[in-house]
Amino acid sequence: MFTKRLYDENSYIREFDARVLSCEEGKNGYEVVLDESAFFPEGGGQPADQGFLNDVRVTDVRDKKDYVLHICSQSLEPGSLVHGRIDWERRFLHMQQHSGEHIFSGIVHRLHGYDNIGFHMGKDFVTVDFSGLLTEEEIAEAERQANTVVLANERILAEYPCARELETLEYRSKKEIDGAVRIVTVPGADVCACCGTHVKRTGEIGPIKVTSSEHYKTGIRLTLEIGWRALEDYEEKHRNVKAISALLSVKPEETAAAVQKQQELMQELRLQNNGLKQRLFEMMVKEIPEGQEKTVIFEDGLNAVEIRKLADMLSERTGLAAVFSGSDGEGYKYVVCSRQKDAAALGKDLNRELNGRGGGKNPMIQGSVQAEKAQIREFFEKVY
Repeated sequence: MFTKRLYDENSYIREFDARVLSCEEGKNGYEVVLDESAFFPEGGGQPADQGFLNDVRVTDVRDKKDYVLHICSQSLEPGSLVHGRIDWERRFLHMQQHSGEHIFSGIVHRLHGYDNIGFHMGKDFVTVDFSGLLTEEEIAEAERQANTVVLANERILAEYPCARELETLEYRSKKEIDGAVRIVTVPGADVCACCGTHVKRTGEIGPIKVTSSEHYKTGIRLTLEIGWRALEDYEEKHRNVKAISALLSVKPEETAAAVQKQQELMQELRLQNNGLKQRLFEMMVKEIPEGQEKTVIFEDGLNAVEIRKLADMLSERTGLAAVFSGSDGEGYKYVVCSRQKDAAALGKDLNRELNGRGGGKNPMIQGSVQAEKAQIREFFEKVY
């Protein structure tokens, strides 16, 4: 069987007529082969097309070397004629993403000599892995040059050079390719072996924006927003900046400085709060008679570190110190500390009796319980 690949000749074909060569039920649906197809099968990092053959949904498309396999929701009669319709909005997004990635990868290769060693086109963004590291300044420069190519509205060429031309042609390729090699050329940006679909001119791609970077193996992984997705990303961030500027009563361009000021203020308040809590804890400890057998305290609004600190301070004046913070409805976090008694053994009984979780080693245990304050007090009265 052989399928003529219409997308290879013209990636803008949205509808076509074809004859069904075969149809067999498979694991994920009915596997249909056509004599020709404009549906692009998954390959080179680009997802497969979706759409319809007559009224039958095409959910996936796979490349089987000589033919294209369409995974369909229903069977189609072999020998019958069908009308194919591609989900064009989805396809055009993929064309934008793929063409934009070519430009960016080609420019990084030209500027720094790094290879594109991984490319994934996700639902909301594109990730590209490069074989070397890039600074923020180098990423910004590659992005600027890529958008310059987009604005130049250069024509993108997809051709099959003859063997003699290939021998002298310098082009990017992730793997060795046998037979005819399809070369995609973006003037001023990239020459690359590629089987994917692309826009006709770079101006159709729209903006290219790097939104994040991270180390990956010995190189770097970049996340790109391209075309309509870049505009959607900008719109979302613009709405967020406007909301933040309104909350802080500053102009949008002043939000970063205003947030920095808020952080500094919060740090000052946090230090003041820590100082006040330290004084409160010291006052609470002084109120405990020295040598008291046990002390059980409930204090609202303490975090785990503060609970532990208060329990440790109390244990210097009492045989056993237990500090709880929380509520009857949501439960309590706790720390039990003792320099005289077996706190670890007590913790096992406490967790069993009060529906708790946690533990530790002497002299301190910590965890949480789902019990009411009265039940907790009753437990300590009964145990000690």
